[in-house]
Amino acid sequence: MDKTKIIILTFALALLLGALSTIEAQSRYSNTEIGVILGEPTGISLKSWQSDTKAIDGAVAWSFGENGSVHMHADYLWHNWLDAEQGGLAFYYGLGARAVFADDSKFGARIPVGLQYLFPDTRLSMFFEVAPTLNLIPETDFGVNGGIGVRFFI
Repeated sequence: MDKTKIIILTFALALLLGALSTIEAQSRYSNTEIGVILGEPTGISLKSWQSDTKAIDGAVAWSFGENGSVHMHADYLWHNWLDAEQGGLAFYYGLGARAVFADDSKFGARIPVGLQYLFPDTRLSMFFEVAPTLNLIPETDFGVNGGIGVRFFI
C-alpha cells in the first residue's frame, strides 16, 4: 500500500473514531446511533450527536459502483428541526470527507443533505440523504452518494 493510501486510511479512521465522542447531553436515549445505510454505498452507519443541532456521522461501507470498493466517509452535520406531530423530524446538511479504496483509490469531499426522523418512544431513527461528492485525489471529478438507513441509539 503506498503512502497516499495509508494517509487517506489514517485520516478516514480518525474521523470515524471521532464520531464516537460526545460533548453535551441530549434529550435522547443516548448521543450515539449505529445502524445500516442502503444505497450507494451500503454498509454500517454511525452518528454521534454533539448538541441538539450538530452531529458527526460516518460510514464504513461497500460501494457497488466503481468496480466494487470499500467506502469510508465522515461528515459534520447541522440540523434544523421541523414540526412533526410525533417524534422528531430534522432537515440536515453538512460537509465531510470520503475515501474510496480500490485499484484506483480516491479521496475527496462530500456535501450531505437529508432528512432524519426519530421515532417516538423508541431507540430507532430513520434517515434519507443525498451527498454530492468532489473527488480531489488522484484527479478531480464529481459524483453522488445517497441512501436510506435505520439507526439504533445505543
